[in-house]
Amino acid sequence: EKTRRAALPGFLHDYNHHRPHTAIGKLAPITRLNNLAGHHI
Repeated sequence: EKTRRAALPGFLHDYNHHRPHTAIGKLAPITRLNNLAGHHI
């Protein structure tokens, strides 16, 4: 459990920022977001 919990943040980052998803044209999910948190106004 401890090892799995420690590995989760890295997996989620890779999955959402680097892994191409075929359902959205082989883009990473992060590319679909545009200023979601409102930091870049």
